Amino acid sequence: MYISNYRRRSEAVFLVFFISLLLCVGRLLFIQFFRSNYLSSIARKQHNQFVELEPRRGTIYDYNLKAQAFNLSMDSLYAEPNAIKDADKDKIIEKLSPIIGADSDYLRERLYRKKAFIWLARKLTADKSEAIRALKIKGLGFIKETKRIYPNGYLASHIIGFSGMDNVGLEGVERDFDNYLKGDAGWAIFLRDARQKKLDIWEKMVLPVDGLDLVLTIDEVIQYIAERELDKAFKNFHAKGASIIVMDPHTGRILAMASRPNYDLNNYSSVNREAMRNRSICDLFEPGSVFKIVTASAALEEKKVTEEDKIFCENGAYRVGGHILHDHRPHGTLTFRQVIEESSNIGTVKVAQLLGPDTVYRYLKDFGFGSKLGIDISGEISGMIKAPRAWSKTSISAIPIGQEVGVTALQLVSAISVIANGGQLMRPYIIDSIRDKQGRVIKQNKPVLIRKVISVDTAMRIRKILTGAVEEGTGKLAKVSGFSAAGKTGTAQKLEPNGTYSHSKFIASFIGFAPAEEPLLAIVVTVDEPYPYYFGGVVAAPVFQKVAGDAIRYIKGNEIPVGVMAR
Repeated sequence: MYISNYRRRSEAVFLVFFISLLLCVGRLLFIQFFRSNYLSSIARKQHNQFVELEPRRGTIYDYNLKAQAFNLSMDSLYAEPNAIKDADKDKIIEKLSPIIGADSDYLRERLYRKKAFIWLARKLTADKSEAIRALKIKGLGFIKETKRIYPNGYLASHIIGFSGMDNVGLEGVERDFDNYLKGDAGWAIFLRDARQKKLDIWEKMVLPVDGLDLVLTIDEVIQYIAERELDKAFKNFHAKGASIIVMDPHTGRILAMASRPNYDLNNYSSVNREAMRNRSICDLFEPGSVFKIVTASAALEEKKVTEEDKIFCENGAYRVGGHILHDHRPHGTLTFRQVIEESSNIGTVKVAQLLGPDTVYRYLKDFGFGSKLGIDISGEISGMIKAPRAWSKTSISAIPIGQEVGVTALQLVSAISVIANGGQLMRPYIIDSIRDKQGRVIKQNKPVLIRKVISVDTAMRIRKILTGAVEEGTGKLAKVSGFSAAGKTGTAQKLEPNGTYSHSKFIASFIGFAPAEEPLLAIVVTVDEPYPYYFGGVVAAPVFQKVAGDAIRYIKGNEIPVGVMAR
């Protein structure tokens, strides 16, 4: 009986162990065949750390390879909330908040998350990261990141633009050429110990590819000179806005381009969109009398007049299609040369009537108005000119003197360059080249001829007339000390919301080039709603005079007046 009971108990125990063994084997088989991938991935995550390796964003240079934007390596602060005791978190918040300048509630919300990793502050200055390191707080760490630095702050802000916290271009050439500048990220898998502390041992690695460098056509010195003088006019005349472009008339290379208002590239987060607008290429306005260079060029090219032909300017009042056209001051009989020098509306319109609408329109198109010129940055608009079939009876008295048309500053500087370079319309460009970190040129921009507009003879004759406009006419304040200059003033009434011309809002402008005999620079200056003075010869011409004078002296290697390079 005793033996029988013992055998049954032994068999029961054996059966229990056997069933347990089967269950264990079954569980092992299940794990091996159905859960192995999942559990292996958990193990890899615990012992491997994936780290993205940031590429260095390309540097932006001026034409002389002076850096305008580059990246600096900085510390970014992170925390491991799951590794920090809740009892210690409030103490950490109290110590960190004044150092990184973050609100206590913000830090508390992040540190109390059930996370293995969270950012606390990105791209800290060296003194802040040193202060945090001195605290020796467990659960905090640093990762090296790069921050975009703009050493000249406000200079060329509308050209350069800026990139965001993650080094993605958001404005200007930073955005337009982001694919070249950003590079390609790499990655690495680092091993971690049982406490998940990163070891300096990597299992796999793909190195990042740094971004390419961008070389602009602008010259830092000429850009500074242009912005200095534009800023004076903008502030002195209490203007709504202003713009300036300095161009090499022979190649289309932009040497300087600026708008007002502007902004600091290192502190762009609080700037409104109005200040970010590049007025030089995206603002449409009626040009006024600067437009008369097209009518004058067409008249000489078509042999409708000569410089000494006399034109009766009706003593200041001339009826066209039921509309009375006025000059800014009455004129009797003037030569064609004097019509342009004195900026007579009536004399210009009479010449335009000799040409006819179709011819005037053809020359407007040939000079580049009404279409994009193809500059290599975004934002350019085409402007607006009407085909002759859409002209009214009074259009022949408006369009030749810069009314009923819409142009950009870029179009105006390109048009005056036609006169300066002997009759050729060149494509404007602002990117000189794209290069790798070894300085090898990946892409090189070269001058591009859009079309031949007028003959060399006509260009030379107009050049002499525009030189007279500066020496004896409305552009006397544009005279450049030590050099000759040629140009044309413009004072355009702005349109009111009801469609009538304003008697209190104007755009003052000047277009010109210097030296007149062998032009090095073509310049356009526009000032939007200046006050109390609004004539182009008073507001814009002096800006041309100072910029042209200092820039030419700089180009020729002569001494530049004190203050030109002060920062």
